[in-house]
Amino acid sequence: MSEIESDIELQEFDKPGEESADDMSAEVPAPEAPPADVADAEVEEEKTAADLAPVYDVPVRISAVLGKTKINVNELLALSRGSILELDRKVGEAIDIYVNNRIVARGEVVIVDEQLGVTMTEIIKSEAGNT
Repeated sequence: MSEIESDIELQEFDKPGEESADDMSAEVPAPEAPPADVADAEVEEEKTAADLAPVYDVPVRISAVLGKTKINVNELLALSRGSILELDRKVGEAIDIYVNNRIVARGEVVIVDEQLGVTMTEIIKSEAGNT
């Protein structure tokens, strides 16, 4: 027997369908309901925007992606002023809006005081567990 195997302690379990004498005599206590004041406290702990106050001044990087394409280094080196890169989006199609490299919304390009801007048309909810 190897050193690893010798440290393993085997336990005996009942086969499915068999009940041991210990199982038959032991009663399982009913779960207790939480006191009313505890249940009320859980409802009162709803989060508000004010709870985020400590992170209001944390800088984030926002990117609006019009589209993407793949090219070879050879094609990249051949680009010059006036070259056109064909993107994977069509005119009028929603663009992706990223915050810290995580997609959070989709939107449309707009012009605001002779500058480009983005108006959000769809907010993308993050999947649970994805942080």
